[in-house]
Amino acid sequence: MNVAAATLEYRHIEVRPVSGALGAEIYGADLSRELDDGVVAEIRQAFLENLVIFFRDQTLTPASQMAFAERFGRPMEYPFVKGLEDFPLVVPILKREDETVNFGGLWHTDTAYLERPPMGTILYALEIPPFGGDTMFANLYMAYDNLSAGMREMLSGLNAVNIAGKPATAQTRQDRIAESGKGLAEETVQSVHPVVRTHPETGRKALYVNFAHTVRFDGMTEEESAPLLDYLFEHQVRPEFTCRFRWQTGSVAFWDNRSTLHNPINDYHGHRRLLHRITLEGDVPR
Repeated sequence: MNVAAATLEYRHIEVRPVSGALGAEIYGADLSRELDDGVVAEIRQAFLENLVIFFRDQTLTPASQMAFAERFGRPMEYPFVKGLEDFPLVVPILKREDETVNFGGLWHTDTAYLERPPMGTILYALEIPPFGGDTMFANLYMAYDNLSAGMREMLSGLNAVNIAGKPATAQTRQDRIAESGKGLAEETVQSVHPVVRTHPETGRKALYVNFAHTVRFDGMTEEESAPLLDYLFEHQVRPEFTCRFRWQTGSVAFWDNRSTLHNPINDYHGHRRLLHRITLEGDVPR
Protein backbone atom coordinates (compact mmCIF):
# COMPACT_ATOMS: atom_id res chain seq x y z
CA MET A 1 0.00 0.00 0.00
CA ASN A 2 1.25 3.47 -0.88
CA VAL A 3 0.77 5.54 2.27
CA ALA A 4 3.21 8.43 1.91
CA ALA A 5 0.71 11.19 2.63
CA ALA A 6 -0.78 9.31 5.59
CA THR A 7 2.45 8.59 7.49
CA LEU A 8 4.19 11.96 7.37
CA GLU A 9 3.00 15.54 7.27
CA TYR A 10 5.09 17.13 4.55
CA ARG A 11 5.87 20.78 5.25
CA HIS A 12 8.26 21.60 2.39
CA ILE A 13 7.07 19.47 -0.52
CA GLU A 14 3.82 18.09 -1.90
CA VAL A 15 3.62 14.32 -2.46
CA ARG A 16 1.01 12.99 -4.91
CA PRO A 17 0.86 9.18 -5.21
CA VAL A 18 0.44 7.95 -8.79
CA SER A 19 -0.85 4.42 -8.13
CA GLY A 20 -1.95 2.12 -5.34
CA ALA A 21 1.26 0.11 -5.54
CA LEU A 22 4.14 2.57 -5.66
CA GLY A 23 5.27 5.89 -7.07
CA ALA A 24 4.60 9.53 -6.26
CA GLU A 25 5.15 12.87 -7.96
CA ILE A 26 6.91 15.47 -5.86
CA TYR A 27 6.15 19.19 -6.15
CA GLY A 28 7.79 22.18 -4.51
CA ALA A 29 11.47 21.30 -5.01
CA ASP A 30 13.83 22.88 -7.54
CA LEU A 31 16.55 20.26 -7.89
CA SER A 32 18.90 22.66 -9.69
CA ARG A 33 19.35 24.67 -6.48
CA GLU A 34 20.95 23.75 -3.17
CA LEU A 35 18.23 22.14 -1.06
CA ASP A 36 18.00 22.75 2.65
CA ASP A 37 18.15 19.82 5.05
CA GLY A 38 14.41 19.85 5.73
CA VAL A 39 13.58 19.44 2.03
CA VAL A 40 16.16 16.68 1.64
CA ALA A 41 14.76 14.82 4.64
CA GLU A 42 11.23 14.94 3.24
CA ILE A 43 12.37 13.82 -0.21
CA ARG A 44 14.19 10.92 1.45
CA GLN A 45 11.07 9.99 3.39
CA ALA A 46 8.92 10.13 0.24
CA PHE A 47 11.51 7.99 -1.57
CA LEU A 48 11.44 5.29 1.12
CA GLU A 49 7.65 5.27 1.41
CA ASN A 50 6.83 5.38 -2.31
CA LEU A 51 9.87 3.44 -3.68
CA VAL A 52 10.06 5.67 -6.76
CA ILE A 53 9.51 9.42 -6.87
CA PHE A 54 9.13 11.74 -9.85
CA PHE A 55 9.82 15.42 -10.39
CA ARG A 56 8.58 17.52 -13.32
CA ASP A 57 9.91 20.60 -15.11
CA GLN A 58 13.47 20.46 -13.79
CA THR A 59 16.45 22.10 -15.50
CA LEU A 60 19.61 20.23 -14.58
CA THR A 61 23.19 20.32 -15.76
CA PRO A 62 25.41 17.30 -15.09
CA ALA A 63 26.91 19.29 -12.20
CA SER A 64 23.55 20.06 -10.60
CA GLN A 65 22.32 16.48 -11.10
CA MET A 66 25.48 15.27 -9.35
CA ALA A 67 24.97 17.77 -6.53
CA PHE A 68 21.40 16.54 -6.01
CA ALA A 69 22.50 12.89 -6.10
CA GLU A 70 25.22 13.50 -3.52
CA ARG A 71 22.61 14.62 -0.98
CA PHE A 72 21.27 11.06 -0.94
CA GLY A 73 24.33 8.85 -1.42
CA ARG A 74 27.65 8.37 -3.14
CA PRO A 75 27.52 8.20 -6.95
CA MET A 76 29.13 5.08 -8.39
CA GLU A 77 30.64 3.97 -11.67
CA TYR A 78 28.73 1.91 -14.25
CA PRO A 79 30.98 -1.01 -15.24
CA PHE A 80 30.34 -1.33 -18.97
CA VAL A 81 29.71 2.07 -20.58
CA LYS A 82 31.65 5.32 -20.15
CA GLY A 83 29.99 8.35 -18.66
CA LEU A 84 30.26 11.94 -19.85
CA GLU A 85 33.81 13.15 -20.45
CA ASP A 86 33.71 15.78 -17.70
CA PHE A 87 31.31 13.82 -15.46
CA PRO A 88 32.24 10.12 -15.77
CA LEU A 89 29.63 9.05 -13.20
CA VAL A 90 26.82 10.54 -15.33
CA VAL A 91 25.94 7.92 -17.96
CA PRO A 92 23.93 8.80 -21.08
CA ILE A 93 20.96 6.49 -21.61
CA LEU A 94 20.46 6.86 -25.34
CA LYS A 95 18.46 5.33 -28.15
CA ARG A 96 19.09 6.87 -31.57
CA GLU A 97 16.53 7.30 -34.34
CA ASP A 98 18.00 4.42 -36.38
CA GLU A 99 18.24 1.95 -33.47
CA THR A 100 15.64 -0.67 -32.60
CA VAL A 101 16.92 -1.88 -29.21
CA ASN A 102 16.75 0.34 -26.13
CA PHE A 103 19.22 0.33 -23.25
CA GLY A 104 18.02 -1.93 -20.42
CA GLY A 105 14.72 -2.60 -22.16
CA LEU A 106 13.41 -5.43 -19.96
CA TRP A 107 12.36 -5.87 -16.33
CA HIS A 108 15.35 -5.49 -14.00
CA THR A 109 16.90 -3.85 -10.99
CA ASP A 110 20.11 -2.03 -11.82
CA THR A 111 23.37 -4.03 -11.84
CA ALA A 112 22.19 -6.78 -9.51
CA TYR A 113 25.26 -8.72 -10.67
CA LEU A 114 27.54 -6.52 -8.53
CA GLU A 115 28.53 -7.55 -5.01
CA ARG A 116 27.15 -4.20 -3.81
CA PRO A 117 24.28 -3.27 -6.16
CA PRO A 118 23.25 0.39 -6.19
CA MET A 119 20.93 1.78 -3.56
CA GLY A 120 19.15 4.08 -5.98
CA THR A 121 19.10 5.50 -9.49
CA ILE A 122 18.42 9.09 -10.57
CA LEU A 123 17.41 9.54 -14.22
CA TYR A 124 16.96 12.95 -15.88
CA ALA A 125 15.22 13.39 -19.24
CA LEU A 126 16.86 15.62 -21.86
CA GLU A 127 15.24 14.41 -25.11
CA ILE A 128 11.93 12.54 -25.15
CA PRO A 129 10.10 11.07 -28.17
CA PRO A 130 6.72 12.57 -29.11
CA PHE A 131 5.03 9.39 -27.91
CA GLY A 132 6.07 6.24 -26.07
CA GLY A 133 9.20 5.67 -24.04
CA ASP A 134 7.38 5.35 -20.71
CA THR A 135 9.02 3.46 -17.83
CA MET A 136 7.17 0.90 -15.71
CA PHE A 137 8.05 0.15 -12.08
CA ALA A 138 7.13 -2.80 -9.84
CA ASN A 139 6.96 -3.05 -6.04
CA LEU A 140 9.09 -5.95 -4.75
CA TYR A 141 7.70 -5.65 -1.22
CA MET A 142 4.24 -6.39 -2.61
CA ALA A 143 5.61 -9.23 -4.71
CA TYR A 144 7.01 -10.86 -1.58
CA ASP A 145 4.01 -10.12 0.65
CA ASN A 146 1.61 -11.68 -1.87
CA LEU A 147 3.38 -15.02 -2.03
CA SER A 148 1.92 -17.88 0.02
CA ALA A 149 3.36 -18.54 3.47
CA GLY A 150 4.82 -21.80 2.21
CA MET A 151 6.54 -20.12 -0.72
CA ARG A 152 7.95 -17.35 1.47
CA GLU A 153 9.34 -19.95 3.86
CA MET A 154 10.98 -21.93 1.05
CA LEU A 155 12.54 -18.88 -0.58
CA SER A 156 13.89 -17.52 2.70
CA GLY A 157 16.79 -19.96 2.65
CA LEU A 158 17.74 -19.57 -1.00
CA ASN A 159 20.38 -17.50 -2.76
CA ALA A 160 20.45 -16.76 -6.48
CA VAL A 161 23.20 -16.20 -9.03
CA ASN A 162 22.96 -12.87 -10.88
CA ILE A 163 25.09 -12.31 -13.98
CA ALA A 164 25.83 -9.39 -16.30
CA GLY A 165 25.97 -11.44 -19.47
CA LYS A 166 22.49 -12.93 -19.76
CA PRO A 167 21.99 -12.87 -23.57
CA ALA A 168 18.73 -10.90 -23.69
CA THR A 169 20.20 -8.31 -21.37
CA ALA A 170 23.58 -8.04 -23.08
CA GLN A 171 21.78 -7.29 -26.34
CA THR A 172 20.29 -4.12 -24.85
CA ARG A 173 23.80 -2.74 -24.19
CA GLN A 174 25.41 -3.63 -27.52
CA ASP A 175 24.94 -0.27 -29.26
CA ARG A 176 26.32 1.73 -26.34
CA ILE A 177 29.21 -0.67 -25.66
CA ALA A 178 30.18 -0.50 -29.34
CA GLU A 179 30.19 3.29 -29.09
CA SER A 180 31.71 3.91 -25.64
CA GLY A 181 32.38 0.59 -23.92
CA LYS A 182 35.03 0.13 -21.22
CA GLY A 183 36.25 -3.25 -22.46
CA LEU A 184 35.05 -5.27 -19.46
CA ALA A 185 33.89 -8.78 -20.41
CA GLU A 186 30.25 -9.13 -19.38
CA GLU A 187 30.52 -12.86 -18.74
CA THR A 188 33.08 -12.26 -15.98
CA VAL A 189 30.77 -10.23 -13.71
CA GLN A 190 28.42 -12.05 -11.34
CA SER A 191 27.32 -12.15 -7.71
CA VAL A 192 25.22 -14.33 -5.43
CA HIS A 193 22.45 -12.60 -3.46
CA PRO A 194 19.55 -13.69 -1.23
CA VAL A 195 16.31 -14.37 -3.11
CA VAL A 196 14.56 -12.46 -0.33
CA ARG A 197 16.47 -9.40 0.89
CA THR A 198 15.74 -7.21 3.89
CA HIS A 199 15.78 -3.50 3.14
CA PRO A 200 18.50 -1.92 5.32
CA GLU A 201 16.47 1.22 6.05
CA THR A 202 12.85 0.06 6.25
CA GLY A 203 13.40 -3.49 7.52
CA ARG A 204 10.87 -4.81 5.00
CA LYS A 205 11.44 -7.96 2.95
CA ALA A 206 11.53 -7.80 -0.86
CA LEU A 207 11.62 -10.49 -3.56
CA TYR A 208 15.10 -9.84 -4.95
CA VAL A 209 15.29 -11.70 -8.27
CA ASN A 210 14.86 -10.25 -11.74
CA PHE A 211 14.50 -11.46 -15.33
CA ALA A 212 17.48 -9.51 -16.67
CA HIS A 213 20.16 -10.83 -14.34
CA THR A 214 19.04 -13.84 -12.26
CA VAL A 215 19.92 -17.15 -13.94
CA ARG A 216 19.64 -19.87 -11.28
CA PHE A 217 19.46 -20.64 -7.59
CA ASP A 218 22.82 -21.11 -5.94
CA GLY A 219 23.64 -24.83 -5.81
CA MET A 220 21.16 -25.72 -8.59
CA THR A 221 21.35 -25.88 -12.36
CA GLU A 222 19.62 -23.42 -14.64
CA GLU A 223 17.25 -26.19 -15.78
CA GLU A 224 16.29 -27.04 -12.21
CA SER A 225 15.84 -23.38 -11.32
CA ALA A 226 13.88 -22.27 -14.38
CA PRO A 227 10.33 -23.33 -13.43
CA LEU A 228 10.32 -21.50 -10.11
CA LEU A 229 12.27 -18.49 -11.39
CA ASP A 230 9.91 -18.13 -14.35
CA TYR A 231 6.97 -18.12 -11.95
CA LEU A 232 8.62 -15.47 -9.75
CA PHE A 233 9.54 -13.28 -12.73
CA GLU A 234 5.90 -13.28 -13.85
CA HIS A 235 4.51 -12.89 -10.35
CA GLN A 236 6.60 -9.86 -9.40
CA VAL A 237 5.30 -7.71 -12.28
CA ARG A 238 1.59 -8.37 -11.85
CA PRO A 239 -0.28 -5.21 -12.91
CA GLU A 240 -1.48 -4.46 -9.40
CA PHE A 241 2.14 -4.27 -8.23
CA THR A 242 3.15 -1.64 -10.82
CA CYS A 243 2.97 1.97 -11.91
CA ARG A 244 3.83 3.61 -15.24
CA PHE A 245 5.58 6.95 -15.70
CA ARG A 246 5.19 9.14 -18.77
CA TRP A 247 8.32 11.14 -19.32
CA GLN A 248 8.53 14.78 -20.39
CA THR A 249 11.63 16.83 -21.06
CA GLY A 250 12.88 17.93 -17.65
CA SER A 251 11.40 14.97 -15.76
CA VAL A 252 13.42 13.21 -13.06
CA ALA A 253 12.81 9.73 -11.65
CA PHE A 254 14.56 8.56 -8.47
CA TRP A 255 13.96 4.91 -7.59
CA ASP A 256 15.02 2.46 -4.90
CA ASN A 257 16.85 -0.47 -6.50
CA ARG A 258 16.50 -2.47 -3.26
CA SER A 259 12.72 -2.67 -3.50
CA THR A 260 11.73 -2.09 -7.15
CA LEU A 261 12.10 -3.37 -10.68
CA HIS A 262 11.78 -1.13 -13.73
CA ASN A 263 11.24 -1.64 -17.45
CA PRO A 264 11.70 1.11 -20.07
CA ILE A 265 9.15 0.44 -22.81
CA ASN A 266 10.64 0.24 -26.32
CA ASP A 267 7.75 1.62 -28.37
CA TYR A 268 9.18 4.70 -30.11
CA HIS A 269 11.20 3.44 -33.09
CA GLY A 270 12.38 6.24 -35.36
CA HIS A 271 12.70 8.74 -32.51
CA ARG A 272 15.61 9.76 -30.29
CA ARG A 273 15.49 9.44 -26.50
CA LEU A 274 18.27 10.70 -24.21
CA LEU A 275 18.44 10.69 -20.43
CA HIS A 276 21.31 11.10 -17.95
CA ARG A 277 21.67 8.47 -15.23
CA ILE A 278 23.45 8.49 -11.88
CA THR A 279 23.48 5.43 -9.64
CA LEU A 280 24.18 5.60 -5.89
CA GLU A 281 26.29 3.09 -3.99
CA GLY A 282 24.43 0.43 -2.04
CA ASP A 283 25.19 -2.28 0.47
CA VAL A 284 25.64 -6.04 0.22
CA PRO A 285 22.10 -7.53 0.07
CA ARG A 286 21.16 -9.50 3.20
